[in-house]
Amino acid sequence: QAQLVESGGGLVQPGGSLRLSCIGSIANMDYYAIGWFRQAPGKEREWVSCTTSGGTNIYYADSVKGRFTVSKDNAKNTMYLQMSSLRSEDTAVYYCAAKRACSGYAPTYDYWGQGTQVTVSS
Repeated sequence: QAQLVESGGGLVQPGGSLRLSCIGSIANMDYYAIGWFRQAPGKEREWVSCTTSGGTNIYYADSVKGRFTVSKDNAKNTMYLQMSSLRSEDTAVYYCAAKRACSGYAPTYDYWGQGTQVTVSS
């Protein structure tokens, strides 16, 4: 069973930074597009970013563009979401997910991590 595990969440002040990690046990993780989503209390799951298979292209939601950056370490089978200039509205549970091709539609993803909480508050 393929598995994704997120880590790196926590409490940070507005304007601060956090780096989330998504470690995959999927064989040949590079074969998959990796998406990042977030879900705030009482809200629908929101697409944040997607990296195409092979890492050729990275797409960001307008709400995070210029503040969030995705990177990958193939040797560690790990994707990173570097979040900077954090705002209170970034508070949510953050998830990574995998599917064959990028999509902003959460139900189409095949594999999901358990999520990691990010709280932005003073």
